[in-house]
Amino acid sequence: MTELGKNAEPFIPEPGRGPTEWFEARVGVEPWHIEHPGEPMPSDPKFDETLLQEGDRRNVVDAYRYWTTEAIIADIDTRRHPLHIAIENFENDSNIGTVVRTANAFAAAAVHIVGRRRWNRRGAMVTDRYQHLYHHDTVDDVVAWAYDHDLTVVAVDNVPGSVPLETVELPRNCLLLFGQEGPGVSESARKAARMTVSIAQFGSTRSMNAGVAAGIAMHSWIRQHADLDHAW
Repeated sequence: MTELGKNAEPFIPEPGRGPTEWFEARVGVEPWHIEHPGEPMPSDPKFDETLLQEGDRRNVVDAYRYWTTEAIIADIDTRRHPLHIAIENFENDSNIGTVVRTANAFAAAAVHIVGRRRWNRRGAMVTDRYQHLYHHDTVDDVVAWAYDHDLTVVAVDNVPGSVPLETVELPRNCLLLFGQEGPGVSESARKAARMTVSIAQFGSTRSMNAGVAAGIAMHSWIRQHADLDHAW
């Protein structure tokens, strides 16, 4: 992970159990002595002693069962993609949580939230604990950060002059910039981007859900640049 640099502030994960973390549902794994009868308790520091004793009900892949949050983040950091996601947050867009969750699924380097600092974490399903999140006050700030870190800014919006996402090669070192539900990408963001790409639509709606659009665009980058042998 590169240095944070100027014009960016890290988000600090909120302590305690998240509102959608599945502690009450019977998912995950039982305590270690039940799952692995007769086997000694792991002594590796990557394991969380409480989770080993009580079971692990978190929304994580099986490979990370019983691991500490810090160990999970460190492991993902070894194979994050040079893909950054930015989303404007001027009206407390509820889609931000979905964007964060998808970025985590694709091991994006970071999610940058532009505008209001507070956002609805419910849709993130607690994945914000494992995803690097930065805050920028303005679009100019996140664009300056991207340039400082040699990232090409690509806006995603269905507007005149946009290039079909289905036909374009996305830059490998890339920051995909999304607007919020309704107004889409702001005019200042479109002007600052190297290009604007659109997602092909064939129905009656003018635009699709911002969280869905972000997922489609991220997956397009993954198809072009990711080593699929490293997927779970």
